[in-house]
Amino acid sequence: MPTNQTESKESTGLASTPATGRQRLPLIVWMLGVVTFVMGTTEMIVAGLLPEVAGALDVSIAQAGLMITIYALGMVIGTPIMAVLTLRLPRKATLIIALLVFAIAHVVAASTDSFTVLLVSRFIAAIATGTFWAIGAVVAANAAGEEAGAKAMGIMVGGVTLATVIGVPLGTATGQLLGWQGPFWALAVLSAGCAALLWKVLPSSPMEKTSANVRAELARLRKGRLWTVYVATALIQAAFLGVYSYIAPQLTERAGAAEGIVPLIMIAYGIGALTGTTFGGRFGDRNPYTVIGLSVAGLIITMTVLFLWGDNLTVAIVFYTLMGLFGFAANPILVSEAMRVAGPDGVLPIALSNSFFNIGIALGSGLGGVAIASTLAEQGVPVLGLVLTIAVAIPCVGLGLTAKKPSRSN
Repeated sequence: MPTNQTESKESTGLASTPATGRQRLPLIVWMLGVVTFVMGTTEMIVAGLLPEVAGALDVSIAQAGLMITIYALGMVIGTPIMAVLTLRLPRKATLIIALLVFAIAHVVAASTDSFTVLLVSRFIAAIATGTFWAIGAVVAANAAGEEAGAKAMGIMVGGVTLATVIGVPLGTATGQLLGWQGPFWALAVLSAGCAALLWKVLPSSPMEKTSANVRAELARLRKGRLWTVYVATALIQAAFLGVYSYIAPQLTERAGAAEGIVPLIMIAYGIGALTGTTFGGRFGDRNPYTVIGLSVAGLIITMTVLFLWGDNLTVAIVFYTLMGLFGFAANPILVSEAMRVAGPDGVLPIALSNSFFNIGIALGSGLGGVAIASTLAEQGVPVLGLVLTIAVAIPCVGLGLTAKKPSRSN
């Protein structure tokens, strides 16, 4: 593995700085975080626009929720396939093409009045997003070095989290004011701009002289611990993002919030998420399973409170904020642990890590639609979140008990 890691750094023109007490992350890691902010905004932006999309396209809110589910499925299916197909392509070109496909998909989504075409464009955008994440995570990890793996993943995940803080609420407010298509046009423009920026900043590289091939990538997947990480990843996303997917009807129908303040509550949730991501990235390299344990315990308490007292608007605001904090705290650690087990150059394992994030989102949003259509209505969604959070404790406890020390090798 040392040879592959060196080649990977050279091929991207990035080298990590020596590990020190406080390692400064390279600029490229922060730039990739900016791109994940743009691409991360699109996945959950429709959570606050479900009533607008349902009304405009003459579908039910549960059907409109398929926009989240289909996006997650696109990342589940497309990400590992594209990771394999692009193994021998220059990483700079792969990242830029992924951004351009993402932009085109959003132009199509904003231009159609067909719900079917909208779902197809969401699926294609998801494949582009997953491709960018799989390659971008490897580039970021190699640039940061093994000693700062969780910190680099904290920046990557932090881009998605910042999208939750700023992008999703701002897009929700814009969509409520100008129509649901407005945020899609904005995302198309921003992603094209990011492609131009990366074209200028990322160093040109020759065709990869890497030993990466499908057989070697599949060999990385033979570790049981890696699959335990994947299961934990999927379940924790299903638990809290399944609840978040239906935040708008839970706030307006159950807690009596006015539509106009839903974006503000989403900002509060996003601030909690950003805080959780920062905490997980900062302390995850040293105490990974302590942080994960706190995350799971916090989610159990949060889901219980939302189930029992989520009809109180003040309680809902406080605990949706805490849901973001506890949910996102575990994410950079889970990505870093997957990379630690599989090896820092494992494109396919990281692609699958991303897929399992989205298996969780698809599972949570899909079951959330069932819950909200049940006799429990909006109250059923946090019940689902509670059940899934209890389930995630099982693989997390297993990981914690079998972890001796954070491994620095394959």
